[in-house]
Amino acid sequence: MGWMKKSKVLFFYLLLVATLQQAVSDEHQPLSKIGIHDTVFSIDKHAYIKATPNVLGLKGQNPVWVTLHYSNPKPTSEDWIGVFSPANFSASTCPGENRMSNPPFLCSAPVKYQYANFSSHNYKNTGKGSLKLQLINQRSDFSFALFTGGLTSPKLIAVSNKVSFINPKAPVYPRLAQGKTWDEITVTWTSGYDISEAEPFVEWGTKGGKQKKTPAGTLTFDRNTMCGAPARTVGWRDPGYIHTSFLKELWPNREYTYKVGHRLFNGTIIWSKEYKFKASPYPGQNSAQRVVIFGDMGKAEADGSNEYNNFQPGSLNTTKQIIRDLDDIDLVFHIGDTCYASGYISQWDQFTAQIEPIASTVPYMTASGNHERDWPGSGSFYGSLDSGGECGVPSQTMFFVPAENREKFWYSTDYGMFRFCVANTELDWRKGSEQYKFIEECLASVDRQKQPWLIFLAHRVLGYSSVGFYAKEGSFEEPMGREDLQSLWQKYKVDIAMYGHVHNYERTCPVYQNVCTNKEKHSYKGSLNGTIHLVVGGGGAALAEFAPINTTWSIFKDLDFGFVKLTAFDHSKLLLEYKKSSDGKVYDSFSISRDYRDILACAVDSCPSTTLAT
Repeated sequence: MGWMKKSKVLFFYLLLVATLQQAVSDEHQPLSKIGIHDTVFSIDKHAYIKATPNVLGLKGQNPVWVTLHYSNPKPTSEDWIGVFSPANFSASTCPGENRMSNPPFLCSAPVKYQYANFSSHNYKNTGKGSLKLQLINQRSDFSFALFTGGLTSPKLIAVSNKVSFINPKAPVYPRLAQGKTWDEITVTWTSGYDISEAEPFVEWGTKGGKQKKTPAGTLTFDRNTMCGAPARTVGWRDPGYIHTSFLKELWPNREYTYKVGHRLFNGTIIWSKEYKFKASPYPGQNSAQRVVIFGDMGKAEADGSNEYNNFQPGSLNTTKQIIRDLDDIDLVFHIGDTCYASGYISQWDQFTAQIEPIASTVPYMTASGNHERDWPGSGSFYGSLDSGGECGVPSQTMFFVPAENREKFWYSTDYGMFRFCVANTELDWRKGSEQYKFIEECLASVDRQKQPWLIFLAHRVLGYSSVGFYAKEGSFEEPMGREDLQSLWQKYKVDIAMYGHVHNYERTCPVYQNVCTNKEKHSYKGSLNGTIHLVVGGGGAALAEFAPINTTWSIFKDLDFGFVKLTAFDHSKLLLEYKKSSDGKVYDSFSISRDYRDILACAVDSCPSTTLAT
């Protein structure tokens, strides 16, 4: 009996440690650690910071590396350098309405920061250092500020010269998405050009063929559309203008080239570089189709800046591995917690720049996560502060999805032999809700003869997870997650359901009502009689420990960064591979082989939900 008591104590201790590790590792956006309102103006005439070159992107390059040289006569290990854009970041640029009686000297967070001794290890002794930082075009100029006093009590002692891209307003970071029909692709990009200055459009056509021009619509958002701080206050930065063009009546599988442009009213056209994409296959087309899926990637900095508390350490590796495999990828789903801007709007530019090689080449589909949407009183299902006051506005504007209403952000999309039903876990999904009706319609309306592979995607885990914080609740899922939805998955024979939110990888057996319906682990043949659930939230954000317990439905767990790749070879064979971001190698896989008759029985509305589990 004593041994059992000690085991229970140990279990709950380990569970508490795992939960606390998750809470600590994922609690802070790096920029939130800076004491913006506590900054003191304390210019030292003997300190300096200088940036070179002054003009960036002379040959069209983006991003660009900038070199800083700096000196502080009283150096400390806590000295740091902030990158500010626009370059004028003093109180004169603060908005009129401010909670403080007097505006702070600093009224906006930097777009990034780094410690002064990062690459100059003798800085504390000599007071002199140098640093290379990577900048992207963000529609304005930049300046660099040297601070002492650490992040919590910053004292500004020196400000650099201004640097700027040769054309700050240039169109950048195109991102493709599936349109509302299979033969439509949307192109979304960011620029500094309002419609009062220039007309946005896409010039596109078959590779080597005649090109045509398609106009684009323009959206933006302002500080007043943010729901709270820091998005409305120190995290605010003008997002520029977001343009979307709809390329219609595409030929299946054909390769197209495109470039985005802005026609100024004097007749001049400002062009992006040229990109290419391959149009979607015809629904039901029998050919190899490859889809990558992950969640919770976030952004990271190639120059090592903004690192705090191990924040998004795997993000760049995930991005690099997908880029390396891009010739064998047709479609990407990033299912929530996209960039973890959490109210610091400048980070959306940083993220779209990071994924540009992917998103400009294949459709980059997103889902709504808690770090995009949740805010008290905003209508979200959860009342957390996770969005940093964004309440979904930037994510819904920066990325197109084929939803009837982007505020609701749930949608279906067809790709060849796949039907994807993408839910929004930040809004009510329970039986009787509007979203529940959408989910059932998405699952029920697919023609399984043409599209045998039915995939359900969502951010929070509505299925099964062995992570510590769910185990502590005793649910192994988002509370109320699968109770209403599992009957739909079962009725319409959903093959695979995937989720983010939990920062690890886990795969279940084919399962229904907590019971495995198939004893096979890697090679499934015939009807599954249940749905295979996967957690694929290891895109890059700090990892979440598993509970020290073995669940009967869990087949494979991995506490590492990675993503999954689905390959449909034909109507009868599907392969899923889990790859680590560190090396791109496959660490878990399974295949499904079956005939149409194996799913036909439940392809009609009258089929009861009977399984081996019941």
